[in-house]
Amino acid sequence: MAIEIVRCELSAYDSAIRTIRETVFVAEQGVPVELEMDDRDPIAKHVLALVDGCPAGTARLDIRHDGKIGRLAVLPSFRRRGLGRRIMEEIESIGRDHQLSQLWCHAQKMAVPFYQSLGYDITSPEFLEAGIVHCKMSKTFPT
Repeated sequence: MAIEIVRCELSAYDSAIRTIRETVFVAEQGVPVELEMDDRDPIAKHVLALVDGCPAGTARLDIRHDGKIGRLAVLPSFRRRGLGRRIMEEIESIGRDHQLSQLWCHAQKMAVPFYQSLGYDITSPEFLEAGIVHCKMSKTFPT
């Protein structure tokens, strides 16, 4: 299994990124499709995970929104293979490349242990977003 993590422009991989996110967030989790692709996408930095050349996972980093990580998704057939961790390592690398001292996200409650394993801390009470329980999490990089 050859895994490649690619930094990419949305325009170059729009179809692949859209398919992954719609499969995970819209079909699997019931997020309304109109909430999934938003006005932050064109300005965000995107990462795409390819497994043997097939799009398998994605995430984005919004530099202009103080380092907000979003839309981390891995297709069901590719889960439990370390793709989420690899995607996040690349997202964090992008953040450091842009001299961000911290990254943050709205993590779904079920994903909190994953983010904690990467060094993220819970920084808010739980709240609903798109009908799903989330909490804010952040990670500060050593200087």
